[in-house]
Amino acid sequence: MRMIKKYTYGNPFFTESVVASFEASEGMPEVGTVNLDNGFSFLYDMKAEDAVYGLGEANRGINKRGYKYISNNTDIPNHHEDVYSLYASHNFVVISGERTFGLYIDYPSSLVFDIGYTKMDELHIFCDKADLDLYVITGESIYDIVKQFRQMIGKSYIAPKFAFGFGQSRWGYKTPEDFAYVVKKYRENHIPIDMVYMDIDYMDHYKDFTINEAFGDFSEYVEELKKENIRLIPIIDAGVKIEEGYDVYEEGVANNYFCKREDGSDFVAAVWPGDTHFPDMLNPEARKWFGDKYRFLIEQGIEGFWNDMNEPAIFYSSEGLAEARELAGEFAKDTEGKTHPWEMQDKMLSIANNPEDYKRFYHNVDGKKIRHDKVHNLFGYNMTRAAGEAFERIDPEKRFLMFSRSSYIGMHRYGGIWTGDNKSWWSHILLNLKMLPSLNMCGFLYTGADLGGFGADTTRELLLRFLALGVFTPLMRNHSATGTREQECYQFENIEDFRAVINTRYRLVPYLYSEYMKAALSDDMYFKPLGFVYPDDKRAIRVEDQLMLGNEIMIAPVYEQNARGRYVYLPEEMKFVKFLPDGSISEEILAKGIHYVDVASNEVPLFIRNGKCIPVAEAAECVKDIDTEHLQLIGYKNSSYTMYEDDGICKDYDKKENYRVFTN
Repeated sequence: MRMIKKYTYGNPFFTESVVASFEASEGMPEVGTVNLDNGFSFLYDMKAEDAVYGLGEANRGINKRGYKYISNNTDIPNHHEDVYSLYASHNFVVISGERTFGLYIDYPSSLVFDIGYTKMDELHIFCDKADLDLYVITGESIYDIVKQFRQMIGKSYIAPKFAFGFGQSRWGYKTPEDFAYVVKKYRENHIPIDMVYMDIDYMDHYKDFTINEAFGDFSEYVEELKKENIRLIPIIDAGVKIEEGYDVYEEGVANNYFCKREDGSDFVAAVWPGDTHFPDMLNPEARKWFGDKYRFLIEQGIEGFWNDMNEPAIFYSSEGLAEARELAGEFAKDTEGKTHPWEMQDKMLSIANNPEDYKRFYHNVDGKKIRHDKVHNLFGYNMTRAAGEAFERIDPEKRFLMFSRSSYIGMHRYGGIWTGDNKSWWSHILLNLKMLPSLNMCGFLYTGADLGGFGADTTRELLLRFLALGVFTPLMRNHSATGTREQECYQFENIEDFRAVINTRYRLVPYLYSEYMKAALSDDMYFKPLGFVYPDDKRAIRVEDQLMLGNEIMIAPVYEQNARGRYVYLPEEMKFVKFLPDGSISEEILAKGIHYVDVASNEVPLFIRNGKCIPVAEAAECVKDIDTEHLQLIGYKNSSYTMYEDDGICKDYDKKENYRVFTN
């Protein structure tokens, strides 16, 4: 039976993550046990065969069983296996086994999912305050439950078509010459590219909605790059620099648009610009004001943005710094060893993103003062919402690129996400792969990782393998940190290998864009675990390093150093396809079962399902130049494919002419 039941406990904060309306049910849920004696506690006894899916951007596997996850949006650059929290809070899980049901806990503060961690067969979800909405979803299958959830939270964000091209980024590009050089090197080496990203150094002293003077006439510069089919995509950070004469700061102070201390003064925290204030993103007036600031860059030709540091990240607060200085003073004067050096070290290490700082500032919500830690996970969501709502006012018929680091369910309606400051580690290819279907379950379709890894030094082989996964993710961006090895594709030997891999992305854009649009318009998933498509195949259910993409293909990237290929499991007969460096395509039918397939680092593999086919274009150096009138069909004979195509700019999605049927 298909059903969604809502249970309301205490006095929940209205997060606006759910757009459908549900009357609260009386009594206890039909699954699990709820206890309100000490906050909120949900217990469910799992059977040995039960799997648990969901949680969006979270650590570890597709099946979340066996570990603990804490929804507490955190600025954390080291995604080791022992990390409980990442940048996002996506409180939706599906338990699959003897009983199959979904749970969504709409709670904007810290929430713990203990999924067989403390007790191997116990699912325990708990938080300090019983002020939340619990949704219990039943359905015919895991997939059906996910579809119901997606319908109750609203349609996913739809990116412009150019955003399906390749983008190059690096924290460290500072001048117009830096960006022009990147474009020059990609174009002269005929490596396709559509976007170059602008990290914090493009601003005037890290002030939002400013341009450093080196760019001169910025609108003219933007236009010159557009002539080369390149779009600049600037970063916007959450903190507003405290500086007399800076209009954003002065307007925010004058109108009480910043988060306040308990005494009513503006809260001060340090981020990249130094001392900053945080706009009160939960205050509708402040949110509208901040969103309208994006107009400054849009009027100069900018068509996309990425929001960052919006957990919000805090390097230190005024209060936290004062405490650290006090301890340092005591330590300096201590001649008896009363203050251990480790105590001093721990204090300095804990000064950033200190939980105590999130208790020191407040939001104004409908005239009520709400302490930030009670609604912490909503900040990034509402910052991106501010931009999304502003885009509707500025140019309601046009799609803008927008993605964010921090998020909560509901933000999926306004933008995508990238999965944050990963590392140049082989394990992070696999981690990113496992996040993708979980993110799709929560409505986030436009997503991807920093290909090649953001932190640490990449290698040629690692970047190629990372890119081969990125061929399939809607967001395909190479991004790295200052101080690390430069990892633009032209920095390595045999540039033709990088050209071949990225050419494959552009050849597949007609299919990838089509499947993305169909998923977004029908509340579907772009990436699915194999078990969602083959629920009766016990082996498929346990596969965690292969994904279904759309309705036609399966992907199985190589993610181990020096590997010449990998083992794959085929739940049915499939056609093994490789895009080869010379531009040709190899096709081989493989029977159901386990196979070892050879995949060189300059090849991109995929598998086409039995009886299916996909459209493939010729290579192009930008999305605009992809020829969709002369497409090649690869796959099984006597099969057909319905392709979605629109102008990639406007929002008239439902036109019949957007669909074309191809027969192989």
